[in-house]
Amino acid sequence: MRILKTHFRNKNDFLRAYNEDLECGGVFCPTTRALDENEPVVVELNFPGLPNKTMLRGKVVWWRPALPRLRIRAGAMVAFLEADQEKKEFILKIAGGDESDATKRRHTRVPVEVRIKWRAADSHVLHESDLKDISIGGALLLTDESLQVGDDIVLEFTTPGGATPISIACKVTYRGPSATGVRFIYRDGGGSQRLREVVRRLINRE
Repeated sequence: MRILKTHFRNKNDFLRAYNEDLECGGVFCPTTRALDENEPVVVELNFPGLPNKTMLRGKVVWWRPALPRLRIRAGAMVAFLEADQEKKEFILKIAGGDESDATKRRHTRVPVEVRIKWRAADSHVLHESDLKDISIGGALLLTDESLQVGDDIVLEFTTPGGATPISIACKVTYRGPSATGVRFIYRDGGGSQRLREVVRRLINRE
């Protein structure tokens, strides 16, 4: 899936680029690469005050070429997906000055849609959940299971092109109504490198 990177000089620049007329909101992304209508993309948002570069999934509404004489930039209007509305609302709060104590993550989370299995660290019983986003530092699971902050679990999934399942030890760091945030625990020095490869394959799975 193509990633469109955006960087705004300040919060107001982002708000001017934001399109509230789209059903789930959207933003104009400068790019000279021609994109098809309804093409799925990921938008990487970045502006001063946003604690991390944040990625949201979307679909192309339209793309236009540059018109230098009219000072029109090449780019695409991207409509955000309903699945990422929580992220979008958080970003709008930051841009509007309503969030001042947001925590900065060390690694940027990448939105994904992949079915995975997980189990408690002291159990062999597997549960199935959807993985919503991932970085080399952690991930967000969509699950209604009764996990608590501090619990140790193990994720098991097969990456695109992978022959055998990968197991990743995790600790629960966040628990919401239907989502659980986990931090990856590296057992050896090569753990972070393997996670980078996992993230790369998940991003390029399509």
